[in-house]
Amino acid sequence: MWDPLSALGVLTAAWLLLGAAWRVGRVVYIYLLPWARPGDHWIRAQGAWAVVTGATDGIGRAYAHQFAKRGLNIVLISRNANKLEKEAKEIERLHGTDTRVIQADFTGGLEIYGAIEEGLKGLDIGVLVNNVGMNHSKLPVKLLDCENPAQMTRIVLPQMVSRHRGIIINVSSMSENHPWPFLGTYSATKAFVQRFSAAVGAEYLSEGVTVQTVSPGPISTNLTCNIKTGWLVKGPQDWAEQAVHTLGLSSHTPGCLIHVVETFLIGLLPSWCACNRWTVKLWALLQPIVLKRVLKDQSASLFNPKPAQ
Repeated sequence: MWDPLSALGVLTAAWLLLGAAWRVGRVVYIYLLPWARPGDHWIRAQGAWAVVTGATDGIGRAYAHQFAKRGLNIVLISRNANKLEKEAKEIERLHGTDTRVIQADFTGGLEIYGAIEEGLKGLDIGVLVNNVGMNHSKLPVKLLDCENPAQMTRIVLPQMVSRHRGIIINVSSMSENHPWPFLGTYSATKAFVQRFSAAVGAEYLSEGVTVQTVSPGPISTNLTCNIKTGWLVKGPQDWAEQAVHTLGLSSHTPGCLIHVVETFLIGLLPSWCACNRWTVKLWALLQPIVLKRVLKDQSASLFNPKPAQ
């Protein structure tokens, strides 16, 4: 007969093995089995238009092209009018879908949202790729019960609820998992995005609205100084194509398989490893080296530009 301590050990080991098997099986199901994906028809069934903020560069631009490729019309929102017009024409040329542009600088305060809401009137919006968020109430209430929270989700969500369909994608980052010295504000706001998505997703799951958080690892964009792509660093279009395949399968995803591995490995580190004084000193020493490498890569890209796609 087993003593209680041995029985507890066996149960604990079985629980840990079951949890590991579940996580591995989930990764295989989401990222490696094409037949498990809902398909383009499911995305198109959400609505005729996709609204993408920050749509002229990086992840936003990549999402705009991916949804246009799948037959959705695109509303591009960004602050640079010239880049908006150029990107809209490029999407129409490559994918044959309609586009609209809305010029807006999200650092401009609450006044920008009126013009955005007016520009979206009458559109059958099925997808929102959202990079903007703020605290919407001092009290614990559902999002649509708040008074004028003035954010993209609040503008688009009512029609999704009324139609009982729609997708909201909130872009976070792998940095949401830990406080990161020298990236304090960035990592903190990304943690907010993840919690915001989880809360709103729970509130409106029964209304037929899918809310997904994407928390990628390193991607070569303007934000990351266009670092070289490779095994660990994804290009935005390549990453977005894989991330779109996870819609309907996962409410929170790094977007692609390699970033799942990176997130898992970094998640093994306790927060104190990132914030102790020795790590901070190490980051301070590495900063000049990283900056020098980034500047070198940028100079190389200026003299050896990539061909237009």
